[in-house]
Amino acid sequence: MLFLLFCISYIRNMSDHQFCCSSYESQPSLPSVPCITSQLHLQHYYLSNIQHHCLTTLKGHTSYVSSLAFDGKFLYTGSSDKEIRLWKCNDLHSDFEFENLTNNIVVMGKGAVKSLVVLADKLFSAHQDHKIRVWKINNDGPDNQNYARLATLPTLSDRASKLLQPKNHVQIRRHKTCTWVHHVDTVSALALSRDETLLYSVSWDRTLKIWRTSDFKCLESVTNAHDDAINAVALSDDGDVYTGSTDKKIKVWRKIPGDKNHSLVATLEKHNSGINALAISLDGSTLYSGASDRSIVVWEKDDGGDGMAVAGALRGHTKSILCLAVVSDLVCSGSADKTIRIWRRGVDGNYSCLAVLEGHEGPVKCLAGAVDRSSRCDTSYVIYSGSLDCDIKVWQIIVPLPYGDLES
Repeated sequence: MLFLLFCISYIRNMSDHQFCCSSYESQPSLPSVPCITSQLHLQHYYLSNIQHHCLTTLKGHTSYVSSLAFDGKFLYTGSSDKEIRLWKCNDLHSDFEFENLTNNIVVMGKGAVKSLVVLADKLFSAHQDHKIRVWKINNDGPDNQNYARLATLPTLSDRASKLLQPKNHVQIRRHKTCTWVHHVDTVSALALSRDETLLYSVSWDRTLKIWRTSDFKCLESVTNAHDDAINAVALSDDGDVYTGSTDKKIKVWRKIPGDKNHSLVATLEKHNSGINALAISLDGSTLYSGASDRSIVVWEKDDGGDGMAVAGALRGHTKSILCLAVVSDLVCSGSADKTIRIWRRGVDGNYSCLAVLEGHEGPVKCLAGAVDRSSRCDTSYVIYSGSLDCDIKVWQIIVPLPYGDLES
C-alpha cells in the first residue's frame, strides 16, 4: 500500500515536467501555410547590420525559469522550484547591471510558477498547485521591497458563497465535485484586460476564468473551453480573448453587448500540433501563435475586423516554439532549439528575421522585453529570456535608423 501511494505521488510530481517536455518534441512543419519571411538578400542585410549581444546573465534559480514579468524597474522571475525572484536594474541605460535582491525572494505554492503579471502595486502569480496568488508590493525605500500575500484565488469568501448552492458545483472526477470558481489543474497563463479591471486565467483543466482585480472575485468560468489543456491566453484591445490549447486550436471569445458571459465567436485551426504560446500586436490587428510544429502562424484581422485570417507562417526554428512576446514593433520567439529569434514586419507584409540570439544551454521557456528609450541615434530594445538551463539572459538589440529607409 505504501509503495502504491509513493507511485501515485511520484506520478503527480512528474506530471508538470512530463507535460513540458512533451511540448519540446517538434512535429512536422506546416506545408499548407506559406512562409512570409523576406527574401534572403534582405535578411542577410539585416543580420549583418543589426547589433545584438547578451548584456548579462542572471543566476540564482536552482530550477528552470518558467515565467517573467518586467515593470520598467524590476524584473520578476518565477521558476519550477516554487520561487519568485526580484531583480533590480541599477542602471538600465548604461551597463545594464542587475542586482539580485536575495532578501526579497518570495517562496510559495506547491509547484512551478507558471505565469506572472504586475498591476501597479500588486503581483499576480499562477501556479502548478491550481492556485493564483496576489502579492502586495510595498515600496518602503529605493532598495527595500516587502511582499505580503493579499489573497489566494479563489478567495475564501468566494468559495463559501458558492458552496451551499448545488448549481455552483461542477464534477471534476467520478466521485468528486467542487465549485466552479476553482481551477482543478495547473494554472498555465494569466493576462490583464486593457483597463486592468479584469484578470483572465487559463488552466490545464480546460477552463477560462475571469477575475475582478479590485476584490479578486471570480466573475465567470468557461467550462470545457477546449478539448485539452489550455496553455496560453492573449487579449486584444477590442476585448477579444484568445486561448491556445494542446488540442491544436485557438478559440476566440467575446462578450456580446447585452450578454452576461463570454461567447465563442471563432475557432482558428491551422497548426498540426499543440499550441504553446500566443501574442498580439500592439494595435490588436495581428495574432501570433507558436506551436510544437516549429512554426509561428500569423493571423490578421479581416476587412470587417470581426474575424482572423492566416497571413502566413514564420519559419526558422528547428524545434518547438515555446514562448512569444511582442515588444513594440518586434516579435520575439523562444524555442526548444535553445535560441531566440527576433522578427519584424516590413511594409510589404513580409517579415524579416533581424537576429538569432544564441547562448542558452536549454530550451527557452519565457520572454519579456522593453524599448530602451535612452538611445537617440538608433532604436534599442532590451529582451529578457528564461530557460531550462536555470538562467535569465538580458539581451540588447540595436536597429540602425537607416533600417526604416531601406523598407520604404
